[in-house]
Amino acid sequence: MGTVFLNIEEPRRRLPRKGFALWQLGFRPFYLLAAAFAALSVPLWALQFSGLLSQAWLRGSAWHAHEMVFGYTLAVVIGFLFTAGRNWSGQPTPTGRPLMLLAALWVAARVAVLTPYAWLALALNVAVPWLAAWGLWGALRRGNNRRNDFFVGLLMLMGLAAGLLHLKLMGLLVLPWGLSPDLPLALDVVVFMIAVMAGRVVPMFSNNGVPGMDARRDPRVEKAALGSVIALMVLDALGLQGALMAGALALAMLAHGARLWLWQPWRSRSNALVWVLHLAYAWLPVHLGLRALAMLGLVPAGVATHALTVGVIGLITLGMITRTALGHTGRALRAGPVEQAAYGSLAGAALVRVLLPLLAPAQLMLAVQLSALLWTLAFVLYLWRYTPWLMRTRADGLPG
Repeated sequence: MGTVFLNIEEPRRRLPRKGFALWQLGFRPFYLLAAAFAALSVPLWALQFSGLLSQAWLRGSAWHAHEMVFGYTLAVVIGFLFTAGRNWSGQPTPTGRPLMLLAALWVAARVAVLTPYAWLALALNVAVPWLAAWGLWGALRRGNNRRNDFFVGLLMLMGLAAGLLHLKLMGLLVLPWGLSPDLPLALDVVVFMIAVMAGRVVPMFSNNGVPGMDARRDPRVEKAALGSVIALMVLDALGLQGALMAGALALAMLAHGARLWLWQPWRSRSNALVWVLHLAYAWLPVHLGLRALAMLGLVPAGVATHALTVGVIGLITLGMITRTALGHTGRALRAGPVEQAAYGSLAGAALVRVLLPLLAPAQLMLAVQLSALLWTLAFVLYLWRYTPWLMRTRADGLPG
């Protein structure tokens, strides 16, 4: 892969610009919305789980699961792809009023799921990823960048999964043979995006940021790792359970473990912007292994799910929204005490949410509450540090 394709940093041309810049590039509003929503929705869920808050329209854990995927994670994905997509293609992605409209629709979708207007919630939650796909596709087409078209397809799949999930919750969709192309598929899409982007940037960031790192890529391991996630997408859509699915998950665990081993994560500890990505990716084989055990009835399914959502998705998105925000606001790529505290807090949230229910199942309530507190602290720290930077023009005077 060429250097231009991998680079998501801006060329250094000084153009003195000062003032409000929230709508100049996709990462600005969507990273801000994602962090604010993460800091608000998880403690609300913990209060609901504890019985201190009444149920939302999406009953029980359905609201929490829906919003972590189609709310928080999708916002980070849109912000990242609109920003990286401009560099991949050399063409503008949505800014200004189109970006405002998409952000407003995302906010409206978050509100709609709390109301009885089920069709409105469905329409909005399908529209957001599909409109984002359209915006990304336009830039890729104008720039004749075909190799990233699959991201457009993945956004479309997320919209389809959202629509199917809403129809199922409304009781209007009953699929035969255990087919389940909704939330499991959406999570697999997110894992595939993470696996692709991690494979591209983690070795590069590691070797550039840590002297003597020597993170390597093996084409055979790369194909096995990405192919295993595609296989899981198919198997999850088919609703496969039991020993066969456990075997597929175990093979995926080995492939991603081998990939991580080649990156030599133990060498990354001197650079927080690098080790947070390695730590996040290390949770992926843990998730796959726990999910395989859950398929065999050996561990609760919830611990496997939260190894993914808090450990993998939470940590890697926090790592990327700090790193890319630093670079695209014209600041040094260096994690200070605030960033490191946020990483540590979120890492603690993952450990508590996964390990405590495994070691002491009776302490599930404590695990949820403590994990939610640590998760919230991480994103409050991000908001405190990054909100002014995301709203103002770049420190170096460049556009974007």
